[in-house]
Amino acid sequence: MPIMEKETPRDKKRQMLPKVPVPPLKQTLDTYLKCVQHLVKEEQFKKTKVIVERFGAAGGVGEVLQKKLLERRDKTTNWVYDYWLEDMYLNNRLALPVNSSPVMVFPKQTFRDHKDALRFAAGLIGGVLEYAALIDARALPVDFARGQLAGTPLCMEQYYRLFTSYRYPGLKTDALKVQMNGACASSSSSAPQHIIVACKNQFFVLDVVANSKRLMEAEIFSQLEKIMTMAESADERLPPFGILTSDGRTDWAQARDVLTKDQTNRDSLGLIESCLCVLCLDEPSGLEPSDTNRALLMLHGGGRQRNGANRWYDKSMQFVVGTDGTCGVVCEHSAFEGIVMVQCSEYLMRHITGSAGRMARPSSVRKLPAPRRLPWKCNAHIRGLLTASGERLQRVVDNLDMDVFKFSVYGKEYIKKQKMSPDAFIQVALQLAFYKCNRRLVTTYESASIRRFQQGRVDNIRSATPEALAFVTAMTDEGADVPDSEKIRRLIDAINAQTNYTIAAITGMGIDNHLLGLLRIAKELNVEKPEIFSDETYLASNQFVLSTSQVPTTVEMFCCYGPVVPNGYAACYNPQSDHIIFCVASFWENTQTSSAVFVKALNESLEEIRDACDASGAAATERAGGGQGAGQGAGRRLKSGK
Repeated sequence: MPIMEKETPRDKKRQMLPKVPVPPLKQTLDTYLKCVQHLVKEEQFKKTKVIVERFGAAGGVGEVLQKKLLERRDKTTNWVYDYWLEDMYLNNRLALPVNSSPVMVFPKQTFRDHKDALRFAAGLIGGVLEYAALIDARALPVDFARGQLAGTPLCMEQYYRLFTSYRYPGLKTDALKVQMNGACASSSSSAPQHIIVACKNQFFVLDVVANSKRLMEAEIFSQLEKIMTMAESADERLPPFGILTSDGRTDWAQARDVLTKDQTNRDSLGLIESCLCVLCLDEPSGLEPSDTNRALLMLHGGGRQRNGANRWYDKSMQFVVGTDGTCGVVCEHSAFEGIVMVQCSEYLMRHITGSAGRMARPSSVRKLPAPRRLPWKCNAHIRGLLTASGERLQRVVDNLDMDVFKFSVYGKEYIKKQKMSPDAFIQVALQLAFYKCNRRLVTTYESASIRRFQQGRVDNIRSATPEALAFVTAMTDEGADVPDSEKIRRLIDAINAQTNYTIAAITGMGIDNHLLGLLRIAKELNVEKPEIFSDETYLASNQFVLSTSQVPTTVEMFCCYGPVVPNGYAACYNPQSDHIIFCVASFWENTQTSSAVFVKALNESLEEIRDACDASGAAATERAGGGQGAGQGAGRRLKSGK
């Protein structure tokens, strides 16, 4: 179970948010049936409908589980948090890189030499220390919701885990542990006072506090220079222990048990597990620094032949600074959501932009003890484990098919002019792209923040709606037989359905968390697993072939991650005023998927929807005698939203 930070009275006074609700049972079951009916065969749906009705019948098992779930809500701060965390992350046995850890890719940097790269890294760590101090003092301004239901205050707890979290591998389930510090502890001395620097697959301890005073950026730069020099020493170079953290979680847990038999290794692990963050100083990759290549390098380091072992994936925040200008951050996702990573990353980029002057004060640099190389004890068994982990990482690297695509025809401003929600519009376009490739829709995941509630994380927006299916068939199969006005009508219906589901999900009325809670309560009560949860439809409905997320930024950068099933796509998007950045990922091993093919279909879909909007707007203008602008007469529209 995760060790959570306790909220202080000061936090409670500032943020009295409601608890996550438990939706009505009938509402969830009705919504579930609507979500799956058009995605499964008719015979299968008939069977599912009978099972669901039996589960929800008066006096049935569903009502018993619902009552227990309501009791759990009364007794806990957040009834779904532990269930969700274990199901989404801690019980997952897949390796963290690509499968779980999202990354933020910073703008390509131009470094003249390694000193430039170290100056950038020093500015980055200086910004981390500033941001961590704000978090410890609980001085960050409270976030407020934007888009749908804007203005609601949001839970800030995820920020408190940014630099104090560590995910320990377990044989069956991992553990997320959070150090108590800052406003949550009796003394701020418990806050992490060192970072770990990875360089040439070696790990170094860099103390960021000396004589109770935080290091200045010029001092950090000086210490990083020493680390780079120490890493060059071939005589002292140790095997690449970081590669172990890139492995499947059970494999890494077994390897960690082997490592901890030696006190030297236990001490080194202890220093990594208690650090503020990891800074990875990467070697040049030798690859063209395209957006796609930089995304790949951020996700997996390029494998064992490049920087794949220059990582420690269990730590919540790993900042990557490559001497070739490839920079970004790798996040262990169990502790917080993407928006927290975005807010931190944007703060750091703004800090670095203004840090040039802070570096040029060599006279004020203190004489500091040299950073320490972490020692490891190795034997033939451990060397075998390192080799096996490296081979498994290489398979992940070779399998990932990534395409970072900048759609430049229009951005969110055009969509808003159509009186449509940019997020819902893009989700419908993704459905059209998938349909073009496969002539069917599939179970789709879009993350929906539930930070309006105490300890809120996310629920799921099921974007493959019946209304989306009606629209995509109008744009493809029915094609020429459907007038533009009907296409627009179906588009608006699809966007309305998407928006309504979004509002339900962000207000705690989504179905995924609720169904998970009912399943877990049944397990806790030791009752026979209800048939609804072993039904083929339910199992298929939790295989998210299309995994999507909107991660908007105000600074030039983008987020990406890998697919969540072998035959799936990941589609992360960043809508800007005049363009949209898409990061589409799939696996080469699956012959049914191709990121390039999907991106081509997505480009076509976005242009075709634009053409339909423009044609409908032009027709309306003509009917009105030229009195309206394009896009104003296409029927009922939506307020711009999420």
